[in-house]
Amino acid sequence: MIIRFAILPLFLALNLSMCKKQENASSSSQQASASSPTPVATPLAAASPKITKPVVDQTAQVLIFCYHRLVDKIRYPGTEITPAAFEAEMKELKDRGITVISMQDLLAWKKGEKNIPPRSAVVTFDDGWKSQYEVAWPIMKKYGYPFTMFIYTEGVRGGSLGGGEAITWEQLADMRDNGVDIEAHSATHQDLREGHTIMLASTGGKRTKTKLTGPQYEQWIQNEVVGSKQLLEQRLGIKVNCFAVPFGNYNEHVKEIARNSGYEAMFTVYGQPITFTSSMDSIGRYAIEANKPKVFEDAVKMIATSTGGGAAVAEVGAKDLATQPADGETVHTALPLIKANLSPIGAIEPGSVQLRVSGLGVVPANYDPKSGTVSYQVTQKLHEKSCSVIISAKSQGKKVEAHWTFGIEEGAAGGTSPIPTPKK
Repeated sequence: MIIRFAILPLFLALNLSMCKKQENASSSSQQASASSPTPVATPLAAASPKITKPVVDQTAQVLIFCYHRLVDKIRYPGTEITPAAFEAEMKELKDRGITVISMQDLLAWKKGEKNIPPRSAVVTFDDGWKSQYEVAWPIMKKYGYPFTMFIYTEGVRGGSLGGGEAITWEQLADMRDNGVDIEAHSATHQDLREGHTIMLASTGGKRTKTKLTGPQYEQWIQNEVVGSKQLLEQRLGIKVNCFAVPFGNYNEHVKEIARNSGYEAMFTVYGQPITFTSSMDSIGRYAIEANKPKVFEDAVKMIATSTGGGAAVAEVGAKDLATQPADGETVHTALPLIKANLSPIGAIEPGSVQLRVSGLGVVPANYDPKSGTVSYQVTQKLHEKSCSVIISAKSQGKKVEAHWTFGIEEGAAGGTSPIPTPKK
């Protein structure tokens, strides 16, 4: 027992001694760390720069269909179709293997941000009829198809043009809450070009024909293009980025107003398959009408037999190619030298290099295999405020592309393009 009590103090003393040694060692280590410089990490072997965006199939094609009213008895064959005919067409898209995609997926593909199936379709409804809510929407739900509503705001129930067959704001909100895309179709659905006859509402609900020019026209067109967008966004709490032009009648001035107000795409009714390079300010749609039964069938035939796909195209970031002018840069000359270094892509097949310039098309660019540089001196004065460049080439059997846009100082560009005189 005496021995046991004698050993206990010895153990306590040893433990205390060990703790002090560890504290001293830790303190010395911290002091040494504080006094010595922070070591610089030695970089590993340089990794290859990641310059590719998500690969999208730039050979895909998209059909865009435009519908109006769905009624059992056709009275106005230019804007109506029966529910049975409409459902048969939706079924045919499925049977033909054409995938119905959303409008926003189409825009994402056009920007190189998202892939889509090689044969796709977008379904749109114009104006805002209640049959679109009561008849068309249940059919679209049945097939699981997304779709877009193009609304002219004065045609909504309660507006100056919204009668008993018009859709209501409450119905639009219901569609919005269930994922339906809602976009703009002007305020009063009229020819938007200056000098054309339009109807203006006056006191007492009367409507008078008139032609607007100058400041009066500018005020009116702002409400048609910009005001309708703002009203939809405010009433529904949404972002509107697409504009369907009434009757497909517009000009460069209308396009400019639409671009400046935040629209990413403008749509007409002149149907054509949409490709990756189709202009975003004149996207054609096939208007489906009872008096033109072959329009849908002809449109579907244009892509339904396609094996689609083909070799996907890898898009390369323009910044990685040290482009001149740089993406987003504004230059002070309308005759710029356009250059890009293709070396980061890898081995290039010399004969495959192609350079496109907006407003000029394919240009005779020079490619230097030693430096990997492609260049072109613009010889025709560029007249637009911005210029887009597309470079494509083949590397290791794959097609690659780079897209970028630069601005041109207005004075250097020789002023803006003249606005076409409206046709009388």
